[in-house]
Amino acid sequence: MKVLFASLGNYGHVFPLIPLAQAAQEAGHEVWFATHAQFHPTVEKAGLRPVASGLTVPEAFIEAAGGQAFLEANGGAAQASDIPPEVLAALAVKAFGSVLPRSVFADLTGLFDSLRPDLLVYESLNPGAAFAAAAAGVPAVAQSIGRVSSDPQIPQELFATAADLGVADKLGHDAALGNPYIDICPPAVQDQDFLASGVQVIPQRPTPFSEPGELPASITEGQGPLVYLSFGTVVTSAQRLRTVIDGLLPLDVRVLVATSSLVDPAELGELPDRVVALPWVPQAEALRHATAVIHHGGHGTTLTTLAAGLPQLILPAEGDGHANAPAVRATGAGRMLLGHEVSAEAVEREMRLLLTDGAHQEAARKVAQEIAALPGPADTVARFAEFTG
Repeated sequence: MKVLFASLGNYGHVFPLIPLAQAAQEAGHEVWFATHAQFHPTVEKAGLRPVASGLTVPEAFIEAAGGQAFLEANGGAAQASDIPPEVLAALAVKAFGSVLPRSVFADLTGLFDSLRPDLLVYESLNPGAAFAAAAAGVPAVAQSIGRVSSDPQIPQELFATAADLGVADKLGHDAALGNPYIDICPPAVQDQDFLASGVQVIPQRPTPFSEPGELPASITEGQGPLVYLSFGTVVTSAQRLRTVIDGLLPLDVRVLVATSSLVDPAELGELPDRVVALPWVPQAEALRHATAVIHHGGHGTTLTTLAAGLPQLILPAEGDGHANAPAVRATGAGRMLLGHEVSAEAVEREMRLLLTDGAHQEAARKVAQEIAALPGPADTVARFAEFTG
């Protein structure tokens, strides 16, 4: 079977889909992986065959913010992180509901004609791929990258885009566009309204993936609790990271900070030896050594931390985090601090509790056990024939 996988251009969208693509290839299917060219080296390192598709997520936000005019107003080198947080939510509606779907649809329409795949597997925030499949008459199945958002504005914009592209009448009007939905989010934190909506859900264990990388010996061989800190690869800042680090310094812990390419570790200022800051961290490997995690609430980090059975403190900075943080807190596996609550003192207080309260640690282990019991990617691949019938 020819299977085309399709992801938006961002680490948090590419990484969750790769394990299923690898499982499909291992099962003998012909596999292609469509995403932005920036992530083709990652796809190739994973042993998969890349094809070009769409903008990156930061590029889409910049286009939604005004494109060239926004860049010129910001010195020609703006990042999505330069957009004020209060503006990001409104821009997300345009970026995910219009800019990205149109870009992906345009790139994949011709590919469907030349490749003629038997099945499309697209990550759930990449509906432009589903639009192209609907136009070509190719069966499609969605794979989640995390918890379903209940924000009604993006679906409204999305279906307006589908109508404009002439495919609205070929789609279902649910969260999966009428397609089967491979869900890597455990029921404990998934939106319960979605689970009761009638969408055909195929449960699948979230399988961590990250590019290979080495951790320093102070992390892999050091003694004492280790706190892993990451605010993702789209919206982060040195000031925000430094506030959290300052909150951890009074605690008897080691700290591993993933700054991403947006923040030079030198911008964090002088750090004690027990704090290690790196621009790139192999996250799945880091969590094998971690005791607790502080992060922004992105889908990938949330699910990977849950699967590792670690307590987590979420400081939501964007849409994903504002949905994931309350869901994780409700399980007892983590805590949260909203923007106006974040200070070094608050971080110290919350992390001291997470590191000493056995109830949070036990709740995290319970969710991890639920995740471990879910079917793996190979089990999902064995069901591919169901999706093409």
